[in-house]
Amino acid sequence: MRRFVGCDAHSTSCTLVSLSATGRVLGRDVVETSQTTLTRYVRGLPGHVQLCLEEGELAHWLVEMFSPHVEEVVVVRGDHRLGNKNDHVDAMGLAELLRSGRDVRRVYKDPHHYQHLRELSRLYRMIAADVVRAKNRIKSFYRGRGLRYVGDIVYQESGREDRLLGVPPPTRVALEILYRELDALSSLKEETEKAFVQESHRFPISRVLETAPGLGPVRVAQILPIVVTPHRFRTSRQFWAYCGFAVETRSSSDWVQEGGRWVRSRVQQTRGLNFHHNRQLKHVFKSAAITVVRPSSKHPLLQDYERLLEKGVKPNLARLTMARKIAAIVLAMWKQEQPYNPALSRS
Repeated sequence: MRRFVGCDAHSTSCTLVSLSATGRVLGRDVVETSQTTLTRYVRGLPGHVQLCLEEGELAHWLVEMFSPHVEEVVVVRGDHRLGNKNDHVDAMGLAELLRSGRDVRRVYKDPHHYQHLRELSRLYRMIAADVVRAKNRIKSFYRGRGLRYVGDIVYQESGREDRLLGVPPPTRVALEILYRELDALSSLKEETEKAFVQESHRFPISRVLETAPGLGPVRVAQILPIVVTPHRFRTSRQFWAYCGFAVETRSSSDWVQEGGRWVRSRVQQTRGLNFHHNRQLKHVFKSAAITVVRPSSKHPLLQDYERLLEKGVKPNLARLTMARKIAAIVLAMWKQEQPYNPALSRS
């Protein structure tokens, strides 16, 4: 007997609804969110169990916990639904998604690879965001006193005392505290980055990918736990969609008459890039493209960027083209496990 289970997870409780292959409700249960209780519950379910849950803070832990005890665990992106909403309705909807076999937006989860690197990546993003937040607060205090500093000079230790003398005592006290916070966070960021890169270098593929255009040790360490394996993507088009670089088109009339017969219309209306994607991966490749197209980079791909500008392509679209190209290069390098070859990328 096949059983489809939807799990609506919260920090204190999980609501689970079981459906049969015909859609009959086999059970509605509320279980405490703890490893012992949840494991005992799913192990007690008879038949071949497939379980579905929404992406969220608990999703990776639940997949790691449920995978050894059920036939399949599916993680999906939550959709906004109209009408009544409660835990049982949400869990029922997830079970029905799995039972009906509809094409849903699955979220890839692999708890067996890059687990330590994934946690370090999450920590690095948090601390990096805290550093940026501390810097913005410091600049806001100076702007509030009519002082404007361009670049990173306002964060440097050299000349810090002179800058503090130019503000009133109350503001000076606040800035001194913020500077101490920034120094502490910067030190933590360096420490985390070192551990982050060291962990990524445990995998030989990281050294290969670091030869790709615009990618360094940190960006490669961010890519590895997200993609996990390049063989998830058959071609670069699927990888572009995952990175948020796929162009979406819309049409209201696909067929027109030509010469007395129906042919497909050649007019397609572009509606921008795909919305559902991995935002961190998109940020990494866009940052790599910006690094490559800098005039000081002297990278071979810089000539391709300048050629696009000469053809009248807008700079933002030209940078997008470079990001797509870098993503395709990385995917090919990863599949072949070969370092970057400029001659092959320009052929």
